[in-house]
Amino acid sequence: MVPTPDEQRPYGGAATHDVTNQAPPLTPYDASDDTVLLEGLRREGAGWAEEELRRLGRQAGSAQAQEWADLANRYEPELRTHDRYGNRVDEVEFHPSWHHLMRTAIAEGLAASPWGDARPGAHVARTAGGLVWGHTEAGHGCPTSMTYAAVPALRRQPELAKVYEPLLTSREYDPGLRVPTDKRGLLAGMGMTEKQGGSDVRTNTTAATPTAEPGVYTLRGHKWFTSAPMCDVFLVLAQAPGGLSCFLVPRVLPDGTRNTFRIQRLKDKLGNRSNASSEPEFDGTVAWLVGPEGQGVKTIIEMVNCTRLDCVMMSAALMRKSLVEAGHHARHRSAFGARLVDQPLMRNVLADLALESEAATTLTLRLAGAADRAIRGDEGEAAFRRIATAVGKYWVTKRGPAFTAEALECLGGNGYVEDSGMPRHYREAPLLSIWEGSGNVNALDVLRALGREPGTAEALFSEFALARGADARLDAAVARLKDRLSGASQTTARRLVEDMALTLQASLLVRHAPPAVADAFCATRLGGDWGHAFGTLPEAADLDAIVRRSLPGRD
Repeated sequence: MVPTPDEQRPYGGAATHDVTNQAPPLTPYDASDDTVLLEGLRREGAGWAEEELRRLGRQAGSAQAQEWADLANRYEPELRTHDRYGNRVDEVEFHPSWHHLMRTAIAEGLAASPWGDARPGAHVARTAGGLVWGHTEAGHGCPTSMTYAAVPALRRQPELAKVYEPLLTSREYDPGLRVPTDKRGLLAGMGMTEKQGGSDVRTNTTAATPTAEPGVYTLRGHKWFTSAPMCDVFLVLAQAPGGLSCFLVPRVLPDGTRNTFRIQRLKDKLGNRSNASSEPEFDGTVAWLVGPEGQGVKTIIEMVNCTRLDCVMMSAALMRKSLVEAGHHARHRSAFGARLVDQPLMRNVLADLALESEAATTLTLRLAGAADRAIRGDEGEAAFRRIATAVGKYWVTKRGPAFTAEALECLGGNGYVEDSGMPRHYREAPLLSIWEGSGNVNALDVLRALGREPGTAEALFSEFALARGADARLDAAVARLKDRLSGASQTTARRLVEDMALTLQASLLVRHAPPAVADAFCATRLGGDWGHAFGTLPEAADLDAIVRRSLPGRD
């Protein structure tokens, strides 16, 4: 005789497979349900994009989009160097979920479309879209970012821009290697670094040899870290007779033949697993000169500004996503007789993370606003953008790894398993500090701007002046910063840039955030009333107000 369920549990206990005290799935949720994001969108001149942003937020938090993100990272890209007959093809195959993510991102204007949009705030709207769509996964943000950044560099060669810019700014995703001008939309990559130099691109050894046709060269060399090798065109640095120069390299030539682009291997990376990063070899590779010979770095400098902004944006998106996950868990998990979110110590951790996230998002949107206005001719904003983007890139991306680790810990063992998605966020975070110049490179760039472009310091302090008198701790920080500028050196560069970043974030929060947020940030980040880990806000901090503002759905 088969025992009944009650007979199987003679002591009246629950069945072993019953699940209790676990958070329900977060999805579906609205990734744009973020007061800080929406306020910044309006403040920086892109309020007209709010309806579209809210729609994208619902899509980003949908079960389908989150599944695409998971699958694109679970089934990683695969390199296929030859076809079945032995012909060299140098192609990378992706899971269909990668293509779904790419198609959505490009259709939503997250690649280069703002360059073709005359509306003020178009670049802000794109950045806000990235903050929202970044709740899916970060790998496919690499080709969209490079495509966005390629346009201003390409404009240094108007005849090339005339042909390729309309296709780069298209909102159509058209994958596959074909003649670029036969496609409905293009993606652009970049090939800058080489194994002997890394960030020191002036030591590149790839050689560019002029051909009989004006502006056309052949390249020979080996690039060390070229992401998204299935892009249609690449901006590449190589040594021409006149010095380091920038070139446009198509994967497929106008006559339909494959350009020489031998992919030696894909990188086995810590994170960013959905995105293929490769080592291509050039050997007689056809390329078109972009900008004058010998001005390669000058040609790509605008590209660098754009990709650095995207590093800040993606770090802020990663922080926000991790905070949302931690807050959701804390609201539904109980321990020691109360929900985690209601326990003072956990509430302190969440509030501290919320401060960091709000500061990162607010700065990101301020940088996007500066970029938008600088692109439209505002010289003051151009000077501010020049220094503030490097400052933001240094600091916000540095905060990402510690932030994601703390958010993961809020979930405890649940956060340490791959199913939670938190390990992917944690592995992703360090990349954003490395990509487009590590911390030292950005700190040195700030010193360079201060020394060679005095207007940048003036622009930064003019920004601080907008909050003068609102908080004594902020005023003191600005005064200290002025004193330190005269003694700036490589040895102290990191400390100087960190102080610049915290002062800039504090000035923005004092002007735009509620008093509870601004006061807690200034007390801790500027006033020193803080520990060395997240969750060490002082007793006076209004934890409830900070948490209520930060978590979607509120308490």
